[in-house]
Amino acid sequence: MNEFNIPVHTTKTLVKAGVMALLVALILLITCILPAEYNIDPTGLGDKLGLTAIAEASEKVPEIVLDRGEQNHELRTDNIEIIIPAGQGLEYKLNMEKHAHVEYEWKTDGTALYFDFHGEPAEDKTGYFESFSITTSNNMQGSLTTPFKGSHGWYWKNESLQDVTVSLMTKGYYTIKG
Repeated sequence: MNEFNIPVHTTKTLVKAGVMALLVALILLITCILPAEYNIDPTGLGDKLGLTAIAEASEKVPEIVLDRGEQNHELRTDNIEIIIPAGQGLEYKLNMEKHAHVEYEWKTDGTALYFDFHGEPAEDKTGYFESFSITTSNNMQGSLTTPFKGSHGWYWKNESLQDVTVSLMTKGYYTIKG
């Protein structure tokens, strides 16, 4: 037969342990938590331990600086219809500065077009371009914050036997290249 000898604590022992835990928690609250979290230091110990510096750092609001570079600072909105001839492709571009932002939406009458949404750096002579989205669809909506100064836009290819009209809406900081 197995017998377990489990010690049972008296009420007096449990009350003592509870009071001790409460005292330790109170001491930690006054010496550590209040100085570090709220910059309240009634004992001066938080300053000596460097805890008040934590609270002071969290009280400072950082200054936010947005550098949009040299760009057209005028927000513009454009709606244009572009006809993509049957069996052909066409590009439409926006000139944008580095970190300029544009929101766009385009759609067709339902005919899906192959397209490449991409950008070409200004002054580049190598033919480099960076594609942001390549697929076949009859619509697309999104936004772009440009990674470099240059022309950014769409190449659509109409593989159908009929002309397709693209309705393009843009809003942002750009000039139209066409």
